[in-house]
Amino acid sequence: MVRSLLDTSNNEVTQALGRPQNKVEGEAKQSMSRTTPLQLIRNIGIIAHIDAGKTTLTERVLYYTGVTYKIGQVDDGTTVMDWMDQERERGITITAAATTCHWRGHLVNIIDTPGHVDFTVEVERSLRVLDGGVVVFDGVSGVEAQSETVWRQADRYGVPRICLINKMDRTGADFENSVESIRERLQAKPLVLHLPLGCEADFRGIIDLIDEKVWVFPESGEPVTIPIPAEEKDRVAEARRNMIETLSENDDPLMEMYLEGKEPSVAEIRVGVRRATLARRLVPVFTGSALRNKGVQLLLDAVVDYLPSPADMLPISAINPKSGETVLREANDEAPFSALAFKVVSDPFMGRLVYFRVYSGVMKTGDQVLNSTRDRKERIGRLFVMHANRREEISEIDTGSIVATVGLKNTFTGDTLCEISAPVVLEKIRFPEPVVSVAVEPKTKTDQDKMGEALNKLSDEDPTFRIRVDQ
Repeated sequence: MVRSLLDTSNNEVTQALGRPQNKVEGEAKQSMSRTTPLQLIRNIGIIAHIDAGKTTLTERVLYYTGVTYKIGQVDDGTTVMDWMDQERERGITITAAATTCHWRGHLVNIIDTPGHVDFTVEVERSLRVLDGGVVVFDGVSGVEAQSETVWRQADRYGVPRICLINKMDRTGADFENSVESIRERLQAKPLVLHLPLGCEADFRGIIDLIDEKVWVFPESGEPVTIPIPAEEKDRVAEARRNMIETLSENDDPLMEMYLEGKEPSVAEIRVGVRRATLARRLVPVFTGSALRNKGVQLLLDAVVDYLPSPADMLPISAINPKSGETVLREANDEAPFSALAFKVVSDPFMGRLVYFRVYSGVMKTGDQVLNSTRDRKERIGRLFVMHANRREEISEIDTGSIVATVGLKNTFTGDTLCEISAPVVLEKIRFPEPVVSVAVEPKTKTDQDKMGEALNKLSDEDPTFRIRVDQ
């Protein structure tokens, strides 16, 4: 759930959302060593049906934020995020990959998830630890089967999201139909903030309804703005009127202005869009073509402007394993350390990498923590910020971080890591039950140990992969 943007205290927000008022451990403070203020962090996932353009979009994001110097292409097998041989051979995402970039002074942690239903467990565990989502739709197909699945998963975890109608340059692209499919098939309330200027082969730019200008994207260089063409002015005026009406219906301060006949300013509209998005009353809709490098920078602006920071989220609920009481952990550096492990990877060079999201507190390399799920003490080894399969070593992490570490031998997906003196257990990640079973056996007795080791690694990485010995 998301904290209200109105001037209310934690208890008032808790009451408004119907949450029990439990004890909150720690006041909202910030570590002096923090490099990025909590309000300037965005933890987002890119989710969609297969082939909607998630990885293509992520590659452009990495390029425009300066993480990479060359744009990777899915068809050429040169992407950063699809780094596995199997992913590059097939041109699909199989495993969720995490990366970090900076935009307009904000730190953006991104998880690029698979679109294929077979790998939906990767979406499930990613959404559990993310604050916001970017849902990508194919401009030709609109909402597809797996779009509905990932939307329901995001609903279950209460993740605010924005939408991108991608591939507006494709033959058959239809922006209005795609928006209508969001309304009908997902039972959502889309708030259209962009209109395409032309479509299919004539897709030339993007009309920004808030600022009332057109963005065009030269082959090289930054996007530039041009006035709205005369033939588009009536269409834009009607779309902007509809946008303000929809927004006013779902945001009380703007509703008051609307009833008084006042025209909201651009700044007031943006604040209203953010309020409605974080409350999950509306879903802002943007457009573009990731493959043609159109609209990527505007989408990054939207991530920064409208998706929540960890500071916008309500305190996370946890259980004290000693007393059984519910406690709340505020997202701040002064609270006791708590984190959730959401992914385990067997790295050929580093060994066992555990990915986790920090919900409160700070931690350094070498610190001892408690795995409260299994009641085992663990010592944190080296810490890494991940860029898909590349690593950047760091010595300390703070609230809101998504990182990986080595050295945790007894920590698995869904386990809680916390301060030894203040144990809590966070809600586990729910996974679907396996539906296919197969019997395997080694060719020779000497292969038995090797096979057991390999199966255990697979079981570590994939919580839906179950092993049992049938005597």
